[in-house]
Amino acid sequence: MPDRLDETSATARTTPSDGAGGAAHRPYDEALLALAHRRAADWLDGLAERPIPPRATVDEIGDALGRDLPEHGEPAAEVIERLADRIEPGLMAMGSPRFFGWVIGGTQPVALAADWLVSTWDQNNGLRNVTPGTAAVEEIAAAWVLELLGLPAESEVGFATGATTAQFACLAAARDEVLRRAGWDVARDGLAGGPRVRFVVGAERHGTIDLAGRYLGLGSPIEAAADEQGRMRPEALREVLASGEGPAIVCLQAGNIHSGAFDPFAEACRVAHEAGAWVHVDGAFGLWAAASPRLRPLTEGLADADSWSTDAHKTLNVPYDCGIAMVRDGAAMRHALTMHASYLQATTEGADPHEKVAELSRRARGVPTWAVLRHLGREGVADLIDRLAGSARIIAEGVARLPGVSVLNEVAFTQVCIALEDDAATQALSARLLLDGEVLAMTSRWHDRAVVRFSVSNWGTDAAQARRTVAAVERALAEVRASG
Repeated sequence: MPDRLDETSATARTTPSDGAGGAAHRPYDEALLALAHRRAADWLDGLAERPIPPRATVDEIGDALGRDLPEHGEPAAEVIERLADRIEPGLMAMGSPRFFGWVIGGTQPVALAADWLVSTWDQNNGLRNVTPGTAAVEEIAAAWVLELLGLPAESEVGFATGATTAQFACLAAARDEVLRRAGWDVARDGLAGGPRVRFVVGAERHGTIDLAGRYLGLGSPIEAAADEQGRMRPEALREVLASGEGPAIVCLQAGNIHSGAFDPFAEACRVAHEAGAWVHVDGAFGLWAAASPRLRPLTEGLADADSWSTDAHKTLNVPYDCGIAMVRDGAAMRHALTMHASYLQATTEGADPHEKVAELSRRARGVPTWAVLRHLGREGVADLIDRLAGSARIIAEGVARLPGVSVLNEVAFTQVCIALEDDAATQALSARLLLDGEVLAMTSRWHDRAVVRFSVSNWGTDAAQARRTVAAVERALAEVRASG
C-alpha cells in the first residue's frame, strides 16, 4: 500500500489533467511555492530585530498595491512579489519576542510547517468520516489538551476560529441546557417568551464574554464584584445569584487581562452549582497555567466547571485560527450546535467536528495544535509556560527598579501593568517605546488610571529578551524625563 500511495502522489505532481476547455491543470507550481517560501523566510529571518510598528498606513499600502481591478491578469509570480513587496511596510512584527501590545503569541516553527500542510491538503474538516486523516489528528489533539489541563476526559472539544467563537460554542451549550432544565426548548421555540437567563460575570471579565453573550441573545450581563486584582469575589457571586431566580450561567476567568489573576474556581463553582447555574471559564491565555506543575495551583478547582474556552494561538503559539471550546456535557454541546442534512455523510460512531463549533465548513485548524504538543511533549509545554511567566517576572522586577515606575499588579502569570506618576507620563512612555520600535507595549486603563501593559505571550520571549525589554524601557523613560 505505501508503494501505491507513493505512486499516486508522484502522478499528481507530474501529470497535468485537462480542465474545462482543454487547458492543462496542475495542482501546484513549484517555482511559485519556492518564491512564497523565500519571501516568507525573508520575513521570518528579520522578525526578531526589525522595528515592531508598521511604517505605512492603510491608505499608503492600498495605493502601493494598486486599487483598480486589472483588465487582464498578472503573472502569478508578479502577484506574489507585489504582495510581499508592497504590504511589508504595513506589517506589524507581532511575532517579535519583544511584542507585548496585546495577548498575541507567535508561531512556533513546527506549527507553521503543519499549518502549511493544512492549507495544502485543503480538507473540509466538518465531517469525521469524510476526512478521517485530519479528524483523527484533531481528536488526538483534543484528548491531549484535556489531559494537559486536567479537565474531564469525557468532555467534547471543538476547534473554533478564536477565543471569542470558542466562548460562543460553550455558551450556546450552556444557554440551551439551562433553559432545557427550566422546561424550555430553544431549538424548537426560540428565545422569545422563554425564561430569562441570568448571565453573571465578574466585574473585570474580558469584553469578549459580553460579545459572545450578545451573539446568543443573553443581553447585558449581571456583574459580581471583583477584588483589587480582578478576581471575582465568591461572596459577591452568592449575593447576585440569591437576588434572583431562574436559569443562570456564571462566567469565571483564568487570567485577567491586566493582572493575569485567576478567579477562585473551587469556591465560585461550588456557589454557582448550589444555585443550579452552569459555570463557564474563559481561559483565553490563562487556562494553560494548568499544564505547568509550578503554576497549576493558580487553577485549583478548574475542573469543577462545566465548560472552558481558550486560544492555542496565545500561550501555546500556534498560528491564528485556533480557539478551543471544551464542554463536559457533550450532548449539550451537540444539541446546541448540530445541523443535519440528507447530503451530509454524518458519522454514527461519534460526534462530527462541525457539531462542536458554529461552522459546517472549516479547515483542519486543530492540526498545528497536535504538531506543537507532539513536538514539545508534556515537559516542553510546561517549560514554555514557565518561561513566559518567568520572563514576565523579570520584566516586572526590572522596571520596578526604575525611578518613578510602579508595578500595579501581583505578577502571578504573564501580565505586567506599570504606571508613572500621572496618566500623561504613562502615555508618553508608551508613545516613546512605539517610536523607538524595539519593544511594543500598549496603554490601557485599569483602576481608573493609564497603564502600560506588557502581555508576555511569545514563545521566543526568554530571560535575555526580558532583560533587553527592561533596558528599552529604561531608555524610553530617560527620554520622557528629558523631554519634560
